[in-house]
Amino acid sequence: MEITIGVQNLARELVVESDQTAEEVAEAVSAALAGNPALELLDSRGRRVIVPTSSIGYVEIGTEEQRRVGFGAI
Repeated sequence: MEITIGVQNLARELVVESDQTAEEVAEAVSAALAGNPALELLDSRGRRVIVPTSSIGYVEIGTEEQRRVGFGAI
């Protein structure tokens, strides 16, 4: 799933590709905004992404979709 994080005072967004579910990401964002000092996510390669809560402008959580395998046309 693709997660886009808008960071204040930066022209570019952070885009994280993660294997976490939408619910897990939403819970992490809610916990960070409720008082945790940072939002912490794991990307699909196992790397940890940490963003200070005070810098978060917005978080866009993409839909969970299955990757297509093969060359068949639908």
